[in-house]
Amino acid sequence: MRTLRKILLWLLVLPLLLVLLLQVYFCAQIWWWVDHNPESTSFMRHQLSLMQEKNAKAELRQKWVPYERISNNIKRAIITAEDATFSEHDGVDWEALQRAYQKNNKKGKVVAGGSTITQQLAKNLFLSGQRSYLRKAQEFVITYMLEFWMDKERIFEIYLNVVEWGNGVFGVEAAARYYYGVSASTLSMEQAARLAVMLPNPRFFDKNRASPYLARRADLILKRMNAAELP
Repeated sequence: MRTLRKILLWLLVLPLLLVLLLQVYFCAQIWWWVDHNPESTSFMRHQLSLMQEKNAKAELRQKWVPYERISNNIKRAIITAEDATFSEHDGVDWEALQRAYQKNNKKGKVVAGGSTITQQLAKNLFLSGQRSYLRKAQEFVITYMLEFWMDKERIFEIYLNVVEWGNGVFGVEAAARYYYGVSASTLSMEQAARLAVMLPNPRFFDKNRASPYLARRADLILKRMNAAELP
């Protein structure tokens, strides 16, 4: 009987210890990235594996560029399109999440996300694309770890360098060269607005660059982006 109780106790405690160790790993990795650039992300590795199932020689397009060598146009465009209060919130924009929930509930399907730039980075760095309450909870934890260890500029710098922009295209430098044949430092306002609009569904817009929605939304971002507050 005593042996059975010990086994049951371990069955309860062991999962908690594993979860705790995982959080320690996430926290230590984020601390390291404060002044070391990530070589890849969980999402990048996943996409590469999918590409290599079809073509064993497939490679990702990605080149790291420091924050100061990235055009302010693309920074303003992304903040306008993805997270207007990025410089103000603590990692999660609860009002945006509430608006997204109400919109999705009204439509009966997911049409809005409400995730901040920090949340998107948390997911890309460590998590899968699967939707579940547990994954979302872990995303929140990692988001607050990022905000604790890093300032907004560092969070945005990493985001700009690892976010997906097309099939196998990651980071703003690769995107600028892939779509426009220019460096990230010379992106125009119009180019930046179009790239920002692509972010929620980059592989779709990679294949549908003449999308009327892409053009309309880019025009709207273009009109608003000068008011964006940069970190």
